[in-house]
Amino acid sequence: MGEVVQMHFTTVDYVIFALLLVASAGIGLFYAFSGGRQRTTQEFLMADRSMSCLPVSLSLLATFQSAVAILGAPSEVYTFGTQYWFLGCSYFLGLLIPAHVFIPVFYRLRLSSAYEYLELRFNRVVRICGTVTFIFQMVIYMGVVLYAPALALNAVTGFDLWGAVLAMGLVCTLYTVLGGLKAVIWTDVFQTVVMFAGQLAVIVVGTSQTGGIGEVWRKAVNGSRISGLDLNPDPLERHTFWTLGVGGIFLMLALYGVNQAQVQRYLSSRTEKEAVMSCYVVFPCQQVVLCLGCLMGLVMFARYGEDSPLDRGYVKTNDQMVLYFVMDVFRDLPGLPGLFVACLFSGALSTISSAFNSLATVTIEDLIKPHFPNMTEAKATLLSKAFALAYGLVCLAMAYLASTMGSVLQAAFSIFGMVGGPLLGLFCLGMFFPWANSIGAVVGLVAGLAMAFWVGIGNFVMRMSANTPVPLLNTTFDNMTTTVMTTLVSATTAKPRTTGVEALYSLSYMWYSAHNSTTVVVVGLIVSLLTGPMKEKELTPGTVFPVLGTLLFFLPERYREKLCCVTPLAQKPRDISQTSEKERMDGATYSKDDTVTEDKEAKSDRVHTEEEDLQTRVMLPSCQLTSHTVQETAL
Repeated sequence: MGEVVQMHFTTVDYVIFALLLVASAGIGLFYAFSGGRQRTTQEFLMADRSMSCLPVSLSLLATFQSAVAILGAPSEVYTFGTQYWFLGCSYFLGLLIPAHVFIPVFYRLRLSSAYEYLELRFNRVVRICGTVTFIFQMVIYMGVVLYAPALALNAVTGFDLWGAVLAMGLVCTLYTVLGGLKAVIWTDVFQTVVMFAGQLAVIVVGTSQTGGIGEVWRKAVNGSRISGLDLNPDPLERHTFWTLGVGGIFLMLALYGVNQAQVQRYLSSRTEKEAVMSCYVVFPCQQVVLCLGCLMGLVMFARYGEDSPLDRGYVKTNDQMVLYFVMDVFRDLPGLPGLFVACLFSGALSTISSAFNSLATVTIEDLIKPHFPNMTEAKATLLSKAFALAYGLVCLAMAYLASTMGSVLQAAFSIFGMVGGPLLGLFCLGMFFPWANSIGAVVGLVAGLAMAFWVGIGNFVMRMSANTPVPLLNTTFDNMTTTVMTTLVSATTAKPRTTGVEALYSLSYMWYSAHNSTTVVVVGLIVSLLTGPMKEKELTPGTVFPVLGTLLFFLPERYREKLCCVTPLAQKPRDISQTSEKERMDGATYSKDDTVTEDKEAKSDRVHTEEEDLQTRVMLPSCQLTSHTVQETAL
């Protein structure tokens, strides 16, 4: 294995790669010229709220587990061992809480943008602050996701780096602008299948070439790459069970609980039950993706051992090692390298397209429509497409900034923790603490963002000023890690423990979301209590999840009312429908003609309801669904 692998595509690889990209674009074009042809904002941004559980769940999976995980996870496991696998422990609560807390609140309010909730709960200022923060977060994150596969393609094939960025950005923008959310979701489904196929092909062929799964495991054990349960509670340790299993919960909540890209998929589901089921379906899929990444890292170690391609000078960065490994494994199998690189690009496309669509949604719903309430549907749809195109061009520019960042995996997670954490804290403040007011929400969000950037920038400056050499085992994350490494590295190179403010700068990146969201909640509650907490009668019905009322059930009702803990969550639309149906069926008998007429009226009511102002929309969904459900029952 001393010879340098010639890293270039054959003609068959290029053909397969091109076909898969064309197929992704073709799905978008199909939805551009079928159905309602994306002529309304409800179809373009919300897929007519008609999606079923399976495509929604696969789209949820593809949105944030794509090229970042494919490149980062195997390289992490190759270098540090399987400690990273304990991130899977956070998936349980990280998906269960959104399914039973966030989805019921958002879905029953019939929102289009998650940030509409902030206006219902607080006021318009909080809504705008949340929207601007989300836009900032996603534009930066897209820079990382867009740059990562282009960098890998450049290392593998010599294809021009920025040419690849431009090609991918334009293809993604094309089908997002033309096909809307339906195209984005169905291309996500296709791209998820391609991702699984590409990873499985590498693992199967790589394992067989190494001598079987038993040999892979034996070499991993001998090389100390099978990590045990590290229960060290030190938050400065980069990866332990607590940082991954507990800190990861907050990261998952920021991703799957309140991020507009995911909330938009929940809200596009046909029913609340299907939205909840999509969370349950994502859970095993997430575990499979994580296991595939860890297994690929172990196969890489079984093939190269301690003598990594980076040490030999075959690649420049650790994020290119996976592609080098793929080309090495598939050197005699033309077509399969093209499949895997297309799998990588498909993963990036799914994430970027979701971002474009969600960014266009929040811009229209939160920043434009409130100021132009009489805007026609045609003009709003055209503006939505224009914003999707504009964000595509902005993200191309942000990819350049991503080229100056460190390891892809940790960079992406750090951005979500730094910016996504305060947004999670803002929603938790409104949803779980009924006495929080709008002043506390704004001050808390500002404090959370200030804390996030203080710690993040402080960590960066501290590492740059230290500029000390690191051991070979630490090369994967030397640009983004803290001074305290994992147990594997710490065992060989003892480092002095940091104190004071340097300890805060050395906080594990997996704790960013928890630390920043807690800052928002604590500061927001203190400010709310000082400036006058909200009263029960001031709350918009359905905006507070009754977790405190459940926990404090033993208190007399008058005390719970003072704590704003007696307002229940809104009824499920199905329950409301059945109650109303019973009342109406007692007093009238429906004929066939009456049913057809009422069905038309129900459709008209739905369109009318979607165009009304925000406050009216909170009150009308039950009536709208009642009429529609009565029709289905009568028919």
